[in-house]
Amino acid sequence: MTAAEEFRVSPPTVGSERELLQSYLDFHRGTLLWKTAGLTGEQLTERRIEPSTMSLIGLVRHATEVERYWVQLCLDGRSFDLLKTWSQEYPDGDFDLVDPAHVDEDLADFRETAKLSDEILAGYDLDHTFVRPRVGTEHSVRSLYFHLIQENARHNGHADLFRQSIDGLTGE
Repeated sequence: MTAAEEFRVSPPTVGSERELLQSYLDFHRGTLLWKTAGLTGEQLTERRIEPSTMSLIGLVRHATEVERYWVQLCLDGRSFDLLKTWSQEYPDGDFDLVDPAHVDEDLADFRETAKLSDEILAGYDLDHTFVRPRVGTEHSVRSLYFHLIQENARHNGHADLFRQSIDGLTGE
């Protein structure tokens, strides 16, 4: 088994729409975990692309908050209080307030949030629509899957560059 296979399974090429959407989301979540594997807290919090405050663990925290916001808050109607790193005072707290001492908690939070997101998403039909709070735009669960997949895929490109700059690890 390769290191990548520890964290992700290649999506099937045939399956129901929901199976394919969920598999691609899982693949991209796993890719982010793979890119963080085996690094120290200091390495995970390194900011290597000036002037950005991005780091590998910042990307994990961002992905966590994106899922909380879109799945728990927007789709499932939970409270804005559930957001842990985004606030009025620190709108980029997911990137700006990283701490090497908390990376294990951040990674566990990512995994727990993904699990809860999967449970919530499974309870809704792909055609179900919801309105994004404070913005008022209508979205379907199907479009939410696409959004989460593209969000993770885009940031995995960042994660790949970070990881390669830290220790040379490459791979899709």
